[in-house]
Amino acid sequence: MKKIDSFKAIALVKNIVDIKKSITPQKIISCLGVCLAVFAFEAAADVKLPRLVSDGLILQRDKPINLWGWADDGEDVSATLGKQTLRTQAKAGRWQLSFKPLAAGGPYTLDIQGKNHLQVSDILIGDVWIAAGQSNMELPLNRVKYKYPNLIKETHLPNVREFAVPVVYAFNGPLDDYQQGQWKTAEPKNLPNFSAVGFFFARDLHEKIKVAAKNVPIGLITIPVGGSPAEAWISESALEKYPHYVAQLKPFKEESFVKSTITSDKSASDSWYSELSAKDAGLKASWSNGAVAEKDWKSFQVPGYLREQGSDFVQGSVWFRKTIELTAEQAAKSATVWLGAIVDGDQVFINGKEVGQTGYQYPPRIYSVPDGVLLAGKNIISIRVTSYSGNAGFVKEKCYALDLGNEAVSLAGEWQYKIGARANDMAKSTTLHYLPSSLYNAKLAPTLGFGIKGVIWYQGESNTGRSKEYETLFPDLIRDWRKQFNQGDFPFLFVQLANFMASKSEPGESDWAATREAQRKTLALKNTAMAVAIDVGEWNDIHPLNKQAVGERLALAAQKLAYGDKKVVFSGPNASSVKRDNNGLLISFDKSSSDLVFTNDGLLHQIAIAGADKKYVWANAKIQGKKLLVWSDQVSDPESVRYAWADNPEGANLYNRSGLPASPFEVSLK
Repeated sequence: MKKIDSFKAIALVKNIVDIKKSITPQKIISCLGVCLAVFAFEAAADVKLPRLVSDGLILQRDKPINLWGWADDGEDVSATLGKQTLRTQAKAGRWQLSFKPLAAGGPYTLDIQGKNHLQVSDILIGDVWIAAGQSNMELPLNRVKYKYPNLIKETHLPNVREFAVPVVYAFNGPLDDYQQGQWKTAEPKNLPNFSAVGFFFARDLHEKIKVAAKNVPIGLITIPVGGSPAEAWISESALEKYPHYVAQLKPFKEESFVKSTITSDKSASDSWYSELSAKDAGLKASWSNGAVAEKDWKSFQVPGYLREQGSDFVQGSVWFRKTIELTAEQAAKSATVWLGAIVDGDQVFINGKEVGQTGYQYPPRIYSVPDGVLLAGKNIISIRVTSYSGNAGFVKEKCYALDLGNEAVSLAGEWQYKIGARANDMAKSTTLHYLPSSLYNAKLAPTLGFGIKGVIWYQGESNTGRSKEYETLFPDLIRDWRKQFNQGDFPFLFVQLANFMASKSEPGESDWAATREAQRKTLALKNTAMAVAIDVGEWNDIHPLNKQAVGERLALAAQKLAYGDKKVVFSGPNASSVKRDNNGLLISFDKSSSDLVFTNDGLLHQIAIAGADKKYVWANAKIQGKKLLVWSDQVSDPESVRYAWADNPEGANLYNRSGLPASPFEVSLK
């Protein structure tokens, strides 16, 4: 965005620079203060635009284009977009204009004239999607680049753009603008920070949705926040039916309470870490260096956890060491150390040189080794692990290796460890941006005046302990957003929770399965669709790498709901009803499901049946037309069926012929 008129304040600053050198620094500071005051006075009179309305903007096609901003009361404002010029006057410090709809295309320049003159360039008209939720929507392409090694450097999609908003929160009503963020194109220099799910979704739509033989520009307004619960994304008025959330929010409306909370939490955290560092024998004796006697160190197998290998260590710091031998040729190569995932934080040293650190469990530890660090002969890798969750160790079934390009030296196997210091429990803190309405106010509200095509949403992990409430909370969120945007029942496409955690051999209860069922029930709302991810998760990582499948499944749903493609199969089988069939239960599926298929060995796995006692046992199943018959000799009078009802229903294999997995479900006669 260009500001055509220069400010007198800028000229004054320039004059200061040109003054004789004899002027004192104090006088310069004094003059600069005057200049800044002039600048602030004149800026108050300027026409101002929302941060979203900036260079590279994508506006929603085929809908009225609402633009607004701020100016002095009564100030005349005119705006030109394409062939349309509109005029208005600012009232109560705000102005608003509505342009007639435009078809996909561009680029356009927006020209704004008030007491000052603004231009916003390189504007495209296309489809705008809000990408929201928690960390699995937030996860950037940079975190999955090793799964898609050539993607970033080979992608050039200037008509796919993202406006990403950093973490911000507010408690006293909706904010009217963002303080950070800019539109960025899907080019190699920008792509590492793009939402991975958002990118794959946008890329797929950009390739498939065409108007007049041109790809429609796709814009993402990416606002997710890792770990955020659903209640943080709902307006305060919509939370009135949840009084416990209203009560939770209330004290944070006082600025003094927020400040004291921040101060108290920071003090407690700083004290925990500083006391740990002060006690850490490894820091005092420089265990990160090579010359350390290991006679009193104990053996440890990587990957694995201290507690399962006989240690009583719970929280604090613990050091791990391993010696590897390299040839001169190997030591000269560019190297990357892969250390899977570590619970909780780590600092990694090679031959006494720190090569990387991470503060919490989930990010993959992939650290580049600086040139000259590796040596011919012995090389010592030292890791200081900081544990605050009580299960220190190295996550299993991850890569632990020194990558030398065309070869890898395994780092799995025997290491040595020694406890640096033990610590008490870390004090609990308040995550302010998880509080009710905090993200709705600060992250969603500034977008509400813009035309959008729809929403993609990936969230639910933080609500898994409250699945029954989620059955109403999540639909209420969707209703709230539709009400606030005032653009009808726009498509709301969401991801069902992926498989996660260790699999179990017998049927049982699962908070994750119950939350998936709450998500599935949300499909009763008009113009919603769900991308099933039960087959693309990782048991040992809450952030699975296969974001391409997730994004493309969301795009399939968009093709159907947002773009009216009647031929596309956008969903796997979704159970709709059940009835008794002799000693079995016959399950029907909704009309969007195509033919049922059992993949792999031809037998359906993860299917369980129960009678009135709700004691589930594994069952038999066979396909009858487009229905599924389920029975078990152990249950003579069955009443309910569960499919893939587990945190990680390993082996679940009900699909349709288009290769899309069935949603986990629970259906009952009553």
